[in-house]
Amino acid sequence: MKAVLLHEHGGTEVLEYTDVETPQPGPGEVLVDLKAAALNRLDIWVRDGWPGIKLEYPHILGADGAGLVAESGAEVSGVQSGDRVAINPDLWCGRCVYCAAGQDNLCDSWRLLGESARGTYAQYLVVPERNLLPLPDTVGFETAAAASLVYLTAWHSLITRGKLRAGDRVLVVGAGGGVNSACIQIAHLAGAQVYVVGSDAAKLEQAESLGADELIDRSKEDWSKAIFKLTRRRGVDVVVDNVGAETFFHSIRAARKGGRILTVGNTSGPKFELDNRYLFGKHLTIIGSSMGPHTDFLTVMGLVFEDKLTPVIDSTFPLAEARAAQRKLESDDFFGKIVLLP
Repeated sequence: MKAVLLHEHGGTEVLEYTDVETPQPGPGEVLVDLKAAALNRLDIWVRDGWPGIKLEYPHILGADGAGLVAESGAEVSGVQSGDRVAINPDLWCGRCVYCAAGQDNLCDSWRLLGESARGTYAQYLVVPERNLLPLPDTVGFETAAAASLVYLTAWHSLITRGKLRAGDRVLVVGAGGGVNSACIQIAHLAGAQVYVVGSDAAKLEQAESLGADELIDRSKEDWSKAIFKLTRRRGVDVVVDNVGAETFFHSIRAARKGGRILTVGNTSGPKFELDNRYLFGKHLTIIGSSMGPHTDFLTVMGLVFEDKLTPVIDSTFPLAEARAAQRKLESDDFFGKIVLLP
């Protein structure tokens, strides 16, 4: 099969489009003929590498994917050849205390496609049968691939962990990325008042089309002060900040007393200082979240299949042009998701 491999960390030049042996499914596993694979910031972080990361080389990036069942291993009974499926990118053991409690994203041996296991930048992928979700004929492969990681992440952080309720005021810091565009839609669907901070008018206009109520252009004003004015000096109930070092202090200022700050990433850097007086003085709660359990995957993908949530696809690239797709992702000149077509 064709796949995009890397044998070492580095820039886009380490990505190699080449032939590799097609994997074979074992007991309880399914071989999926991938029709779409979406990009995530995670792909760049894994490609660049970080202290302590351990990959089995050659590594294949990519967490998101959707396609057709090509072959089933022994003990597989729920799917058959030709079935259209979406893939949950989480891998869990199903036996530990967390899995037994339905918290499989906290599994003792948790792994993620494209990070600690070979992923979807390929024509074929083997995954456990339990990771597959039947894909209705009315939903495109590109849509399913674009939704899985970011909508699962956004739903688990906002709804399951953040306890977002109708009438809450929620601020999404950043308008263009996949998780943030998912958060805007989910918050709007939940009945929240949605505030969005963006880097330019074009991205803010797109955010408004997804359900944003109040738009703040950070290139023109101090957005934490703008939030204060818009909320009559109260602040927002929930802040979604996946930027990190560059924005976190402003997020703390923008939150109301007793507010919650959600984080699932750190595109501007993972390390920053906090003034603890704000935390205890404002009774703030900082909530970290990563991915979500399979029950949340079923819930949020069901909403996508019902067209209540609609992934935004910025552009598509052939698998052979993965380097160009990643360069676009690094440029930040996009809105929503970038998708590879194997």
